[in-house]
Amino acid sequence: MMSKLYDFEVAKPNGELVSLKEFAGKVILIVNTASKCGLTPQFEGLQALYKKFEDKGFVILGFPSDQFNNQEFDNIDETMSFCQLNFGVSFPMFAKIDVNGPQAHPLYSYLTSQKRGLLTRKIEWNFAKFLIDREGNVVKRFASTTSPDGLAKDIEKLLSK
Repeated sequence: MMSKLYDFEVAKPNGELVSLKEFAGKVILIVNTASKCGLTPQFEGLQALYKKFEDKGFVILGFPSDQFNNQEFDNIDETMSFCQLNFGVSFPMFAKIDVNGPQAHPLYSYLTSQKRGLLTRKIEWNFAKFLIDREGNVVKRFASTTSPDGLAKDIEKLLSK
């Protein structure tokens, strides 16, 4: 069992593996996303947060998932185009993954072991958010319905440390 966030590798949309060590020293927001969900407009708020804090050492990592009512495109290229064309997403997005169950990506098994949701450890829906400090500690978990605007104070607090 891996014990630190930076021990994990994730796949880019093209399949190339990236170590999360690449993001060491940054405040990170990890979000499971979906292109065809009622919460999809959150991409706009996430992009605004990213633009606002990017220069201060903040990054958002988006992980498309199709586990909730098949609300993600089958083809990852469609997902990337959709996010860029409709919401101007410029923060890193990765290959589609499972966030729950036996095929859950090890990163998500780790995240959910660090912070429970309101009722369960499982990811309840698209756009669940995990806030990570500059040392790689999972500091807070936010519900899917928490608007990106509602995260700014917590992000600013971590960036000022």
